Amino acid sequence: MTQFDKQLEKIKNAPGFIAALDQSGGSTPKALALYGVSDDAWSNDDEMFDVVHAMRTRIITSPAFTGDRILGAILFENTMDREIEGTPTATYLWEQKNIVPFLKVDKGLANEELGVQLMKPMPDLAELLGKAKAAGVFGTKMRSVIKHANPAGIEANVKQQFDIGRQICHAGFVPIIEPEVDIHCPAKAECEDILYSHLMQHLNELGTGETVMLKLTLPEKDNRYADCIAHGNVARVVALSGGYTREEANTRLARNNGMVASFSRALSEGLSAQQSDDEFNATLDASIASIFEASNT
Repeated sequence: MTQFDKQLEKIKNAPGFIAALDQSGGSTPKALALYGVSDDAWSNDDEMFDVVHAMRTRIITSPAFTGDRILGAILFENTMDREIEGTPTATYLWEQKNIVPFLKVDKGLANEELGVQLMKPMPDLAELLGKAKAAGVFGTKMRSVIKHANPAGIEANVKQQFDIGRQICHAGFVPIIEPEVDIHCPAKAECEDILYSHLMQHLNELGTGETVMLKLTLPEKDNRYADCIAHGNVARVVALSGGYTREEANTRLARNNGMVASFSRALSEGLSAQQSDDEFNATLDASIASIFEASNT
């Protein structure tokens, strides 16, 4: 089996969940603040990314963070470009931890229109994918957001995700397609019904060899996305925590059979720069254990 085949087999069939470690420039200060590091710890973006890489390195090198319970990890481009213990991050994840590396490829969100935020243009996508392939990355992730139950907006959102997703498939990756439904949406269940219909339409249009993953908000109706999970072109359906606490996210996730976590803030909840290594590792271990359990339903 090739490395890609081994990684695909793990993503499809192994127990566990995806760790989302891909906060980018805009969300980094908030993530660091929750970690107990205030913005006076850096004076420019380069220093800020040094600080966040130290946090991510502490997570990734923790004895609690292994492929026994974690399927994959989503990286920010800046993280992919760096090293952990002298080894490129994606290589370290796979060779030292048996964790499949993914890369966030979107450039952020456009302004809201028709009740959704599409992704900003990605003019350098082909170049980025080439760099990711050379770095040993398996898959990608890109996020857009649904805020209102506007059928035209949701249709445009899903179409954009799949149009770019197919480009990514043809470049030799498995894309994670993430049309997030805002948990504060006033008609969240209705949004999810509309989203489901468009997801199934686009999944049914995929060809042989076009394998994707879906990253979706935990739905109001349990097992809303069961047909997506069972679809032959879908390697895995993962859930974002979306602003729910870890406890609430885990509770909702456990009710959705076959869906596994891809948590970011909920994964790092409770971690602090001020903790000793023993305290940090114990906190992370408990977090991973609870998310793993909720994913294994």
